[in-house]
Amino acid sequence: MPNYRRDLTPGGMYFFTVALRDRASALLVDRIDDLRDAVRETRSRMPFEIVAWVVLPEHLHAVWKMPEYDGDYSVRWGMIKSRFSRRVSAAIARNASRQRRREGGIWQRRFWEHRIRDEDDLRTHFDYIHFNPVKHEHCERVVDWPHSTFHRWVRQGHYAPDWGIGECRFDGSFGE
Repeated sequence: MPNYRRDLTPGGMYFFTVALRDRASALLVDRIDDLRDAVRETRSRMPFEIVAWVVLPEHLHAVWKMPEYDGDYSVRWGMIKSRFSRRVSAAIARNASRQRRREGGIWQRRFWEHRIRDEDDLRTHFDYIHFNPVKHEHCERVVDWPHSTFHRWVRQGHYAPDWGIGECRFDGSFGE
């Protein structure tokens, strides 16, 4: 297996795309509570901040802020995937290769990550994450998609509820 080099900067902020093997599945939204539990349990053992997140039927996007002392997001994603898989995979058959690697049959093996470089990069990824359900035609308005941090950012005043209709953009601040 190739040895991928990942940027594991402690305290870094990262954008992720994580997908199911079956891109026609709706497992992530059908079993959203199991996914939330897997994330919650992982964060309790290995903390990280969820800055932005959207869960679609077969993939998700997130921006995480890693702790100042730790940049190992790969272990965290492995824990989330494993916990979720244990909850939902009893009926899913695995091929021999996946059994040898102790992988469930649910997730793609890898994920995409990108370290956020600056405020413009963050703004672009925030907009991408929150507009994704509209892009994939799961809803007509961003505010109508329930599995997103968009609602938190609206409550905090960073997005207007009608964002995504016209030329609205995230204001780029965290309000922390």
